[in-house]
Parts: sequence; C-alpha cells; structure tokens
Amino acid sequence: MTTISKILIVDDSPTEALFMSDLLGKKGFKVSVAGNSDQAFARLENEAFDLILMDVVMPGQNGYQATRAIKRDDRFKDIPVIMCTSKGLDTDRIWGMRQGASDYIVKPVNGDELLTKIAALSH
Repeated sequence: MTTISKILIVDDSPTEALFMSDLLGKKGFKVSVAGNSDQAFARLENEAFDLILMDVVMPGQNGYQATRAIKRDDRFKDIPVIMCTSKGLDTDRIWGMRQGASDYIVKPVNGDELLTKIAALSH
C-alpha cells in the first residue's frame, strides 16, 4: 500500500459528500466527489485516486455493483474501496466485502472512525 492522499467520494447525498469532503479536506486529503457510479467511472478514467469511499444506495448502479465493476477492472482493481452506507446489517457488510471492499462504515459516518480506517489502509 501507498500513502493515501487523493480520495474519490461516491455518494448521491450532497450532505454526506460535503461532510466527508470537508472532514478529509481539513486533514490534507485531495477530495473529488461523484454523485453516482457513472460520474465515478468518468473521474477514474481521468484521474488517479488512492481510495474510494462508496455509498451503496444510489440511483442507477448501486455501490455494490460499482465496487464489483471497479475490482474487475485491471486499471482500478488496486484502489481500496471503503463502503460508506446506511445499510448496517451484517449481511450488508458481508456482501460489501464480497464485492471487493476493503472496509465498511455505517452512516452517519463518524469522522474519527473514517480517519482511523483510512490510516489503516495507508502503509
């Protein structure tokens, strides 16, 4: 793993996206936001990211499908994905990890928990 400095937030909620961008921006991360998986893939095509924070419930392709697609693409498969979702059941978490997620956070996102999980992925 490398140092994480550039993060893509994929979330259709402007409130959640703003909270996470603000939190991460203040900690020195460069943050980009995509409102759905199509926007996320467009950003991934044009920029290199060190981490993706992925919502699950979104219009169009959901976060599980988007994570699976990212992990099956040789260009993006090495980018860690942390699922950030309101879906908090164990089955949701297990399914997210099976799609290739590195970690899983239940909303509302706790800033300290998010930063701890990001730090754990930075080696």
